[in-house]
Amino acid sequence: MPVKGIQTHHVNIEIGQDKLVEELRRLQHKLGLEYELCVVWIPDSHSKLSGEVKGNHIYIYEEDEEKAINTLKHEFLDYIISKTMEPYERIANKLIQLTNEEAYRRKEKLTEALAKLI
Repeated sequence: MPVKGIQTHHVNIEIGQDKLVEELRRLQHKLGLEYELCVVWIPDSHSKLSGEVKGNHIYIYEEDEEKAINTLKHEFLDYIISKTMEPYERIANKLIQLTNEEAYRRKEKLTEALAKLI
C-alpha cells in the first residue's frame, strides 16, 4: 500500500506542476510580458522560503497548491518589477566603479606627494 500512496503523491505533484505552468503562462499573457521563465514546484515543508527566482527559474516550495499558486504570483511580480530596475542598478554600479577608480587615483597621487615630503 505505501507504494500506491507515493505514486498518488507523485501524480499530485505532476498535476500541481502543470497547474503552476499554466498559471505562469496566464500571468505572462495577461500582462503581455513574455519572459523566458519556467516554474518548478518542489514542495518542501522544511524550506524557510515559499519560493524564489534563480536565473530564469521560479522555484516554488509551498506544499499546498493554492499557496503555491499565490507564491508563484508573488515571485513572478517580484521578478518583473526587478527587471524594470536593472538599468538603474547598472548605472549606479558603473557610477560607483568610476567613483572608486577616481578616489583611488587621488589617494595614490596624495600618497606619492606625501612620500616625497618625508
